[in-house]
Amino acid sequence: MEPLALYVHWPFCASKCPYCDFNSHVREGGVDHARFTAALRRELAHEAARVGRRPLASIFFGGGTPSLMRPDDVGAIIADARALFDATADIEITLEANPTSVEAAKLQGFRDAGVNRVSLGVQALSEAALRFLGRKHDAAQAVVALRAAREIFPRVSFDLIYARPGQAEAEWRAELREALALAADHLSLYQLTIEPGTRFATEHARGAFALPDEDDAARMYNATAEEAARFGLAPYEVSNYAKPGAASRHNLAYWRYGDYLGIGAGAHQRLLLAGAMHATRRHRAPEEWATRVERDGHATVEETVLTPRDRGREAMLMGLRLAEGVDITRIEARAGLPFVQIVDAAMLSACIDEAYLEWQGARLVATDEGRLRLDAMLPALLR
Repeated sequence: MEPLALYVHWPFCASKCPYCDFNSHVREGGVDHARFTAALRRELAHEAARVGRRPLASIFFGGGTPSLMRPDDVGAIIADARALFDATADIEITLEANPTSVEAAKLQGFRDAGVNRVSLGVQALSEAALRFLGRKHDAAQAVVALRAAREIFPRVSFDLIYARPGQAEAEWRAELREALALAADHLSLYQLTIEPGTRFATEHARGAFALPDEDDAARMYNATAEEAARFGLAPYEVSNYAKPGAASRHNLAYWRYGDYLGIGAGAHQRLLLAGAMHATRRHRAPEEWATRVERDGHATVEETVLTPRDRGREAMLMGLRLAEGVDITRIEARAGLPFVQIVDAAMLSACIDEAYLEWQGARLVATDEGRLRLDAMLPALLR
């Protein structure tokens, strides 16, 4: 039985970033930490009773801003997970954190609670860019937090956003080199996109700013891989770069279409039970989520059994983002469907002829050019 991955969603933030479409909420009057932690623990116990005792390879505290949690509450959830499942010897326990002074001061508390990997939401090392992105920290705070994290945690990652308005390739290379000099073993480097329903979507629609065109963005994407390689980090996924052995094991569970639990407001999960893939979604509103958990033990609002074709599509959509590509034998086993019924044979042949995809033994892999075109290519490729 494959190990599980566990995602824990903390939906609260100190402020809402203008580019963010995640399920995150600001509560000016404060958050009832005891209530929401108790609800997370109860929903975890509910899912554990349903799933049974299984190996647990990773825990990921995401959000929202989980570094706003109290370290003791994080420790209680970790202790529950270890009691309910069989933690692997090298279990990866990640917590997302913001590099403000207040949150950085709590890093040692999170390490004492059992977190062994931290992911810092730096987003930029330019003061103007941080203001544009609505971040509450400045570049100096980011550097201090990164240095502190490297001393406290055995594994550290941080995020940057590029292809920002007016950003040139040379400016991005310089900023990225500065970041890489501070990096430990992992970086997540995301191209700025305009997501529906965000403040940026409104501002972009009225012409308040423009993003770099596709050619400029592609050049910055290629520059990203070149600069990361100078520091020994390779792109193991479209937006993620790591030194050998330092890839995020939790996120690999998603991309390899493994089983994962998701607890908390708006969390999703995928579980293969008795040969059927169950796709589950929790209630998004934090207070209503907590009320339902208190009443029922969980706040599931939707659970469907995916068809083999849906499973195959999901596995391909996730797996082709990886530099390692997809293992066809695994895809067929997880989907319960032959590979020839998952992809369009003519489109597959065309993608290979155009050098967007290639076979590497029993793996289908997207080339560098292919990964640039995944969003356009995949809808035509998959049946």
